[in-house]
Amino acid sequence: MEAILPAGDVSKANLATRLIFLVCGLGMSSWAPMIPLAKDRLALNDANLGLLLLLLGAGAMLMMPTSGWLVSRFGSRIVMAGAGLVMALALPLLLILPSVAAMAVTLFIFGAGIGTIDVAMNAHGVQVQNLSGKPIMSSLHGLFSVGGLFGSLGLGFLIKLGLNPVFAIVSIAGLMIVITLTQFNNLFPVAIERRAIARFSAPDTQSATDKQRFGWLSGPVLFLGAMCFAIFLAEGAILDWSAIFLRDIKAITPEFAGAGYAAFSVAMALMRLTGDKLVARLNGKTVVVAGSLLGAVGLLIAILSPWVWGAMAGFVLLGLGAANIVPIFFSEAGRLPGIAPTVSIPAITTIGYTGLLAGPALLGFIAQHFSLPTAFGFLTVLLLLVALSYGVKGKA
Repeated sequence: MEAILPAGDVSKANLATRLIFLVCGLGMSSWAPMIPLAKDRLALNDANLGLLLLLLGAGAMLMMPTSGWLVSRFGSRIVMAGAGLVMALALPLLLILPSVAAMAVTLFIFGAGIGTIDVAMNAHGVQVQNLSGKPIMSSLHGLFSVGGLFGSLGLGFLIKLGLNPVFAIVSIAGLMIVITLTQFNNLFPVAIERRAIARFSAPDTQSATDKQRFGWLSGPVLFLGAMCFAIFLAEGAILDWSAIFLRDIKAITPEFAGAGYAAFSVAMALMRLTGDKLVARLNGKTVVVAGSLLGAVGLLIAILSPWVWGAMAGFVLLGLGAANIVPIFFSEAGRLPGIAPTVSIPAITTIGYTGLLAGPALLGFIAQHFSLPTAFGFLTVLLLLVALSYGVKGKA
C-alpha cells in the first residue's frame, strides 16, 4: 500500500502534535494561578467568582461541537493554530482587565479557544497515530499533563524570580505563540488529513452522510461518551475536592492540602508518557479495565486509610490507573465505522467535558447531603462500572 506521506514527514507531524498538546496544557493551567489575583482585583465573593468561572466552561462547551465542522472544512492545523493564538492572546488580558464584564467576555473567548484546540489536536493526533502505525495518544496526553504542571507552577516561579506578573504571563503567552507558529508547517494539511481518514476509516464512513449527521446519537458514540464522562468526572473531583478532602477529612495542614492533586497529576503525567508502550504490549481493553480497577482501589484506599499518606497513595494509584483511559477512548472514536472522526471526537469530547465541568457540582450535592467520603465512594462505584462495561462491550 502506497504511503500517504514519507516517514520523516510523519515524524515531524508527530513532534509538532506533541508540542501543540503541550501548548494547550500550558495555556489552560496558567490561568489557575491567576484566579486568586482576579478575585482580589475585581473584589468578587466566592459565588460571583464561581459564576464567572462558568463562562470558561461555557465557551469550551459551545465550541467543541462546532470544532468538528471547522476541522472538516479547514483542516486541523488551521483550527489548532487559530485556537492556540486565541488562548495565548487572551492570557495576559485575564491578568489585567479591570472590569467584570470584560473578564467575562475574555474568559468565554479563552474557554472557546480551549474547547476548539482540544477537539482539533485529538482529531489530528488520531491521524498521526494511524499513519505512524503505533500507539501515540497516551504520550500526546502526557505532554498535555506536562504542560499543565509547568503552567500551574511556571507563573509563580517566574514571579518568585522577581519578574513582574504581567511580564511573566506575557513570557508564557509568547512561548505558546512561538511553538504554535514554528510547528504549523509540520502539521498535516487538510488534503493529507482527508486521505488519512479515507485510508483508515471503515469503507462506509465517507458515504454515510446521514449517519454522520446523527452520529452523536449512535450507540458507540454515546457509549464512549459515557465512559469519558465517568473518567473526566473522577479527574474533576480530584482537582476540585482533593484539597478539601485532605484538610477536612484527613486533617492535613492547609498549606499542604494541594499535595493530593499534585501527586495525582505527577502520577498521571508519568504514566501517560510511558502509556503507549503499555497499550502496544497489552491492548486497549486490558488497559481500560485494569486502569479503572486500579483507580477504584486507589479511591478506596484514600477513603478508608486513617493516615494522610495512605490517602496520598490512593490518589497516586488513581492517577496511574486513569492516565491512559481517555487516550484509548479517543483512539477508538477515530476508528468507528460509519462515523467520521470529525463527528465522533467532538461528540465524546463534549460529553466527557460535561463530566469535568458538572461532576464537581454533583459531588458537592452528595457531600452536602451525606459526606465527602460518600461522594468519593460514588466515584469508586463509577470506576467499577467503567471496568465492567468496557470489559463487556469495549474493543480490544
